[in-house]
Amino acid sequence: MSRVEDANGAAAGSAVSRRLAVDPDTVERDLVKLVLTIVELLRQLMERTAVHRVDQGDLGEDEEERIGMTLMLLHERMEELCERYGLSMDDLNLDLGPLGSLLPRDPLGL
Repeated sequence: MSRVEDANGAAAGSAVSRRLAVDPDTVERDLVKLVLTIVELLRQLMERTAVHRVDQGDLGEDEEERIGMTLMLLHERMEELCERYGLSMDDLNLDLGPLGSLLPRDPLGL
């Protein structure tokens, strides 16, 4: 390895170090935001599946009621966790650039 490559490698390494520097005060909030985003994505997928199954007539009345209550409680808990960490539900919607947003604005597409 030449001396120039060593210098470039060291310079590149320090650039990576600067880019990876994290603020300890925001690590917990950012991690919570990531986890809640994944949970919200899964919640919306479960909700869509439940609506599809209801439309298809695959569920009995008791099952519909139980799924509806479960999804409603999960949504309430999500809102409580967002409030606790100073987030809004909109904060969980990641911008994927040209692909648009991760979560649909209207979860059921209505």
